[in-house]
Amino acid sequence: MHTPFRQARLLVQAGRAAQRRFLSLHEYQSVQLLNSYGIPTPKSIAAKTPEEAYSVAKNFGTDELVIKAQVLAGGRGKGKFDNGFQGGVHVVSSPGQVKEYASKMIGSKLITKQTGSAGRICNAVMLAERRDPAHEYYVAVLNDRVTQGPVLVTSNQGGMNIEEVAAKDPNAIITTPIDFDKGLDPAVGLDVSKRLGFKGETAQREAADIFASLYKLFREKDATQIEINPMAETADGHVLCMDAKLGFDDNAEFRQQDIFSLRDISQEEPSEVEAQKANLNFIKLDGTIGCLVNGAGLAMATMDVLSLHGGNPANFLDVGGGATPETVKKAFEILLSDPKVKSIFINIFGGIMRCDYIAEGVIKATKELGLSIPLVVRLKGTKEVEAKEMIKESGLKIIPFDSLDEAAAKAVELAV
Repeated sequence: MHTPFRQARLLVQAGRAAQRRFLSLHEYQSVQLLNSYGIPTPKSIAAKTPEEAYSVAKNFGTDELVIKAQVLAGGRGKGKFDNGFQGGVHVVSSPGQVKEYASKMIGSKLITKQTGSAGRICNAVMLAERRDPAHEYYVAVLNDRVTQGPVLVTSNQGGMNIEEVAAKDPNAIITTPIDFDKGLDPAVGLDVSKRLGFKGETAQREAADIFASLYKLFREKDATQIEINPMAETADGHVLCMDAKLGFDDNAEFRQQDIFSLRDISQEEPSEVEAQKANLNFIKLDGTIGCLVNGAGLAMATMDVLSLHGGNPANFLDVGGGATPETVKKAFEILLSDPKVKSIFINIFGGIMRCDYIAEGVIKATKELGLSIPLVVRLKGTKEVEAKEMIKESGLKIIPFDSLDEAAAKAVELAV
């Protein structure tokens, strides 16, 4: 077992992990996957049109439903649609009301604290039976760097921001190591359910079974995170997973094609999707200086230096060590697709990467794309001399620098 302070840090790491470039599934997809492992959830059905939502509600078997916008972002309940409709989660009591709410959700963008001002498009809603919990719990299966293995993280304070719980009351978090090969020992799972306060043998046993099944899913599907918040003990003494957030390791795509076929690129930044196709590490930001760098460390340093000089990077872009002139051209196309970019800063340290390849790609992109915004280039390392000569002979308006500090200052100046 970890100390309470270590447990709190673990939860913070879990929150950060969710922000990395791992595949995430919509809630209705996660529910289907949970059910395939025998993990109980409220009955839930997705709909992609208001008419389909009406039909689902009419044949659901009960009018006591919840309608949820299917958008890959937290804070949906408190979000607001770009058409003015408030909230992405509502209690509904008739098929007509379902159709009305679905028409306001589907096709509109939901803006939450996690989406930024642009919001994310809602292409579907999920209708779920309304089940009122007697008590709510938090459950997650994660990888822990300290123990170098999976852990079960639980709390009897579910249905709220777990990082806030960890910060205010570290003792409310129970962290249990799991044997990677054998899974969660049934006796250990039962002990955890008792410590959490599940009432009655039936609920304790059901909770322990869910813990074991969650780990089985986690391992077999190469998940990076399975988070159930809340897991509920109902008034009739049973246990249900009310909401789920699942993430999967991109490196496992080759053997988890059924999972990765569920990817919804409409929930992702289009420029990041294009970059991924070209094997570029790209994250869009809000600044005005386009950055093209090799190596994540140098990319971070470049962004820091630009900020130091009062500039704001428009992106994180690492072309890696195996970039070709064609890759560089694609990177330029992605940078230029952002109308906010006012200057481009190329900062390359040639180790594995050859500077002349970068220079060739820069020259090709400048000519073929009709580059009109200022371009600042700093090339150091392998084939540096040849690269500089290529740029000089091109006759193009490319501003070369040897000093990182000076180059960054010039890029900031030209972006004003």
